[in-house]
Amino acid sequence: MTPTDWRASRAKRLQARLISGVGYPLIATLASTFRWRDEGLQHLDDVARSGRHPIMAFWHGRILPATYFFRRRGIVVITSENFDGEWIAGIIERFGYGTARGSTSRGAVKALVRLKRDMAAGKPAAFTLDGPRGPARVAQPGAIWLAKATGNPIIPFHIEASHHWTLRSWDRTQIPKPFSRTAIAIGEPLEVPPDADEATQERARIALEQRLQTLETRATEMLR
Repeated sequence: MTPTDWRASRAKRLQARLISGVGYPLIATLASTFRWRDEGLQHLDDVARSGRHPIMAFWHGRILPATYFFRRRGIVVITSENFDGEWIAGIIERFGYGTARGSTSRGAVKALVRLKRDMAAGKPAAFTLDGPRGPARVAQPGAIWLAKATGNPIIPFHIEASHHWTLRSWDRTQIPKPFSRTAIAIGEPLEVPPDADEATQERARIALEQRLQTLETRATEMLR
């Protein structure tokens, strides 16, 4: 079954709706118990004062707490065109996100063009930099391309929880346990010039990875 063929199946469409309908209240209930500590929110304020919109950037393994923390802000994210992407879209849309359908493996150009259009309309965007399949903790170039194309800055962030489950997935997804202390460290804006050549874009991509490593250390320290 191709990424779009499943839509012809009424049972699959119903299954996606059921997963979304159950998944949203479960995640919302769990995440409402997190005890947040934050650092760096002023960077988002600085971007807003500049009249621009942030491109939020983080690792795929922190998608659950990130979805809750940044809810109801109209952020647009890329979701896959396959069955999993459908029920995931159903959940995050309930948290107030917009979706651009595609992935780094299929429909990437279409999704990035949609994000560019949405940002021009005044909406922020977000990337799981190493999604959807990895390799883990290796930034893909999508966020860099979007920053260059729109003139909007990338805002990296990292989340750590004091108590959590770690899934045996490629990204080692972290799910904070109920009532965990949960720290988010938000970094300074990363700018990508509109005339950036390939070498400049690659340096920006590496710098983004390095900033996320630093933010991981900082988030961990915030829990001590």
